Amino acid sequence: MTQTITPDVHTAVNGGIGLITLNRPKALNALSLPMVQALLATLRAWKDDPAVFAVAVRGTNKAGAPGSPESFFGSFCAGGDIRFFHQAALADDPALGTFFTDEYTLNHLIHNYPKPYIAFMDGIVMGGGMGISQGASLRIVTEHTKMAMPETGIGLFPDVGGGYFLSRCPGNVGEYLALTGNTIGGDQAVAWGLADVCVPAASLHGLWDALQAQGSAPALQQWIATNVIAPHAHSTRVSAPFDSKVLDAFSQTSIPAILTALDAQGTEEAQKVAATLRHRSPLMLHVVLEQVRRARNMSLADDLRMERDLVQHCFYTAHLKRSGASSETVEGIRALAVDKDFKPAWNPARIEDVTPEMVAPFFVSPWGADQHPLRDLV
Repeated sequence: MTQTITPDVHTAVNGGIGLITLNRPKALNALSLPMVQALLATLRAWKDDPAVFAVAVRGTNKAGAPGSPESFFGSFCAGGDIRFFHQAALADDPALGTFFTDEYTLNHLIHNYPKPYIAFMDGIVMGGGMGISQGASLRIVTEHTKMAMPETGIGLFPDVGGGYFLSRCPGNVGEYLALTGNTIGGDQAVAWGLADVCVPAASLHGLWDALQAQGSAPALQQWIATNVIAPHAHSTRVSAPFDSKVLDAFSQTSIPAILTALDAQGTEEAQKVAATLRHRSPLMLHVVLEQVRRARNMSLADDLRMERDLVQHCFYTAHLKRSGASSETVEGIRALAVDKDFKPAWNPARIEDVTPEMVAPFFVSPWGADQHPLRDLV
């Protein structure tokens, strides 16, 4: 039986499987604060519920009548509700801080969930959508998956544990994805360790129904191995679709050095990547490079605490005397999603004008250890 905790999150338990459907298709299932809190409450309740031995999550799309087979899958989650971020920051609404504290708590719970958690990552999987799927014990993608952490394009950084899971991709893939925000497909996500298996999108309905018929955790694990992983094992052998030298450039020690290395390559692919970087927030490019490299040696809990510090500084950048409309993030959201002029007035405007003194304070927590909003994460 389906329950509606909020109109945008539907839950049910069937055959011992806790079923979650994100139901905000017109916003590509972008996470609002009520959605985050509903997910957190649901997963906490199911964690200790003996009637639930596994959890599965999917999204709806705009096709077909609501609740029809055509309306499921096709779009997982496009991220957090950035329009809410914009409005809350301008109004100095404390709900903005609550959103990130609760969201990162949710991300931590999913990564440490004691029961199988299966994410059906069809369609758009970006930002906050990565946060509710990267910690899954089984991450299913399809030929329709469009995955990215595009936050540098709005003057933000790849949060929701992005520092943790991107830094654990092979080589310098994490730096490439975090800095450019470029989108990858399902096969590439598997190859780079951001998904476990790529299946045909047409098979998702059958898989969703079949997992509810397994009856126990051991039976479910056997079914996954036999019917999900084994038939599609070839998807783990996909190679990068572009010259690996592009990734080599992201081993450099600074953003200017990365751009110099890309420019020196002279290939069309390197030129495209360099052009992308030059359109991102110069300030946040420097912050994100430092974030990913610090996170590579951090636990998830420590990374999330760092990211909670970073997001506070993004909206309330005291050391640069910027907040509200003058903050890099609010300006980035304005340009992308509010006014849609796609002409953010980045400050500084040039990568070369960002100084270490602008970047370092982002990594100083505004809270003492015993006051930190995420102090209880372990």
